[in-house]
Amino acid sequence: MINITIDASWWVIGVFIVDLIIRIVAIIVVPRNRRPTAAMAWLLAIYFIPFVGVLLFLLIGNPRLPRTRRKKQQQLNDYLRETAGSLDFGTLRPNAPAWFRSLVTLNRNLGAMPLAGDNAVHLIPDYQGSLDAMAEAIRGAKRYVHVEFYIFQSDASTDGFFRALEDAAARGVTVRVLLDHWANRSKPFYKKTLARLDAMGAAWHLMLPVQPLKGKYQRPDLRNHRKLLVVDGRVAFTGSQNITDSTYNLPKNIKRGLHWVDLMARIEGPVVPSINAVFLSDWYSETDEALTDEAYLEDIRTGPGDLDCQIVPSGPGFEFQNNLKLFAGLLYAAQERIIIVSPYFVPDEAMLLAITTACQRGIHVELFVSEEGDQALVYHAQRSYYEALLRAGVKIWMYQKPYILHSKSMTIDDEVAIIGSSNMDMRSFGLNLEISMLVRGEEFIAEMRQVEDTYRSLSRELTAEEWKQQSLGSTVLDNLARLTSALQ
Repeated sequence: MINITIDASWWVIGVFIVDLIIRIVAIIVVPRNRRPTAAMAWLLAIYFIPFVGVLLFLLIGNPRLPRTRRKKQQQLNDYLRETAGSLDFGTLRPNAPAWFRSLVTLNRNLGAMPLAGDNAVHLIPDYQGSLDAMAEAIRGAKRYVHVEFYIFQSDASTDGFFRALEDAAARGVTVRVLLDHWANRSKPFYKKTLARLDAMGAAWHLMLPVQPLKGKYQRPDLRNHRKLLVVDGRVAFTGSQNITDSTYNLPKNIKRGLHWVDLMARIEGPVVPSINAVFLSDWYSETDEALTDEAYLEDIRTGPGDLDCQIVPSGPGFEFQNNLKLFAGLLYAAQERIIIVSPYFVPDEAMLLAITTACQRGIHVELFVSEEGDQALVYHAQRSYYEALLRAGVKIWMYQKPYILHSKSMTIDDEVAIIGSSNMDMRSFGLNLEISMLVRGEEFIAEMRQVEDTYRSLSRELTAEEWKQQSLGSTVLDNLARLTSALQ
């Protein structure tokens, strides 16, 4: 009996010592080079649930790509910086505001492509219409087609897109495809999609594969979230839409009647090689194959339009959060109006401060989000910011269910806009590889206004009075979800 008591006591002491060591080490390791909010969230998780918290931290606590991939990214950044002159084409629009020129310089210093003029950019707000437009562009391919999408599925809605790829490959056109591994591996038609790519003779690779048995591993939720298509270096598409049915073919979405609403841009002109350069950098990261000769970085001196465009890649391969710095700079530059469309809106302190400060400066600010969410944690974390936004004077529009407004854009006054793959949340700022396109030109803003008007007509305004009626349970859930969003 005495021996049992002694053994139990030593066991308790051992657990206490291990727990104390975990807490002390966490204070030293966790905050290093990490945002205070993220560090605090991790410390809370480790302190309240030490062993589970440590396990999660070891699994997803490193927000950076593996060292070998970071080294590759740095090589690519240096290469693109050295060869940027070959992408600096087109005649720029006159009378650019000083703040716009400084933001272009900021982007260049962070790793973005040069600002290019003489571009034509047209929006495609129709989901199936976008798939059909991309298929039509592929059917005109003569040399190569570069495809890079976060989610890439062969299904009934995308069959025309895949048939266009098959026809192009049969004509001798080089077809290269990149798709994110983790985002596709559990999706319907994954194996069917890969088999179809093999059958047509396409060269394809998984982005950021999580395959530890093959020596390929990084934090599982570091994802390549980019969406882009380049045909012969002459025509490109980018935006928010994945290559899949608007239900994502998921039974839970079909049961709830959910459909995604997206926005893509069709682009012609000197900025297209910049989009292709993003594809080439990702291709090299995944394959070690450098496709950086002039055959893929076209010498396009002019284009069919009059828009100034700059491509801004971002992600954990860069030293800074390129998209967050650009968004914050634009918010502070606005003089009249800011309209934000983001399906997952979980801002960090800097962005929330920029938005509320804009309201206090007398700027009209609108935010479009979805009334219904498809990801519970993100949905509730997003809701936790509504009170502060409404109190500041932000007009919040909720796109009515059963549709998920998945478009990602921001317009500043009547001259500048952003469209791309980046949400305005901490995941897109710190964990996802994203692509954004900065556009200057009144004609493009006019197209954006038409899309925003359509969204407004299909949304209802969330008022402060309605929000005050939220239950205590809902408020608690929202704020708990907000804490988890900082675990980066």
